[in-house]
Amino acid sequence: MSDQISGTSASDIADSVRALHDRGILRAGSVLPPVRELAATLGVNRNTAVAAYRQLAQAGLVVSRGRAGTVIAGLGSVAQEGYAPDTVLRDIGTGNPDPRLIPDPAPALMTIASRPVLYGEPVIDRGLEEWAREWMSVDLDDDDFRITVTSGAVDAVERLLAQALMRDDAVALEDPCFLASIHTVRLGGYRAVPVPVDAEGMTVEGLRAALDAGVRAIICTPRAQNPTGASLTPARAAQLRALLVDHPYVLIIEDDHFSVLSQRPYESLIGPEHRRYALVRSVSKFLGPDMCLAIAATDAETAGRLAMRLSPGTTWVSHLLQRLALTQLTDDSVMAQVAAAASHYAARNTAFAERLRTAGIDATVSDGLSLWVRLPQPARIVAERLMRRGWLARTGDDFALDECGTLAPPAPHRARSVRRRCRDPGRRPRRRRTMTTCRGRLSA
Repeated sequence: MSDQISGTSASDIADSVRALHDRGILRAGSVLPPVRELAATLGVNRNTAVAAYRQLAQAGLVVSRGRAGTVIAGLGSVAQEGYAPDTVLRDIGTGNPDPRLIPDPAPALMTIASRPVLYGEPVIDRGLEEWAREWMSVDLDDDDFRITVTSGAVDAVERLLAQALMRDDAVALEDPCFLASIHTVRLGGYRAVPVPVDAEGMTVEGLRAALDAGVRAIICTPRAQNPTGASLTPARAAQLRALLVDHPYVLIIEDDHFSVLSQRPYESLIGPEHRRYALVRSVSKFLGPDMCLAIAATDAETAGRLAMRLSPGTTWVSHLLQRLALTQLTDDSVMAQVAAAASHYAARNTAFAERLRTAGIDATVSDGLSLWVRLPQPARIVAERLMRRGWLARTGDDFALDECGTLAPPAPHRARSVRRRCRDPGRRPRRRRTMTTCRGRLSA
């Protein structure tokens, strides 16, 4: 392979590898020659070959496997949220809200203003901005925060990371983690650093280790964590804020996706002196995923950078959609339906957890649309047995990151296995013991 790569400078060598990849000569998984071999073949200094591979790694074209060599990167499949449309099974693993509990937007559509919006106008509807400021100000210590509207929470997170990070920067993710966050970080070319989650939220030791590893951003779910349902407790939030005092410029992104549906108070990682932050709240869980609208309250600097990525004529959120959301959010009858939905989800969560405990299965009442259940045997086996009985559930493996920040491989055919930290980047980690869990929608 080294005889097909050419160049005398790092840039030329990197361009040569890119060209071989574009022509299909190098495919995902192809092993590149060792640095010494490539340098000898091309007659260049070893540092030149190292610099070429570094450029390729920063561009996301290759990944280093340590002793296994440097290989062409590929985009493996990532588990996705949503339902399985072709299944005949009863799907309890979708993470969707109950459609019967989503308010009908038709009445609001008949009343929203229809004034055309033209290029050059403000990207945020004035009425929605005023409402959002009042909503967010209750939970933020910063009097100078700014409001940005995006096309959903995932869009907000992607833009926030893009304006703050470069490829290969480290991002702290909860472990187990929301699928969309895994997907966003992976496609953005960032390095995921897993932070374990327990019943009180992100662990202090886990976040300390992530900060020591140099993370430049943290994505946290303050309540109704997906998939565990955990919420930050006041004590845990205070401990995490104290830890972050020495890291005021690490971007904290709080995805408060369940917001008004949550049965838990909002607790935050964002301290009064923290300089880079974003509190993101979407309307998808209570007004419906098709609304595709989220509100982000950020510090002024972050807001300015986001504004460059949300300009009229490119990617601003439709003002018609913003007005529709505002009309519903300020309608007492609509919000009464939302409150009833919140009570329904909480009751279903409690009832299912109690039924599991009656059957001898450890289950803790949580918040959100998921219930995270620890099982006495591998979750895959339980999921297969449920399928034979007509139920489609998800195992915890989909949501797990290993100690190196990559998606954990499927669990082996045993209930327990040894966890091994990935200290040597050239050593493949053993398969971690997955959280033996099932996850299901509780609204059905």
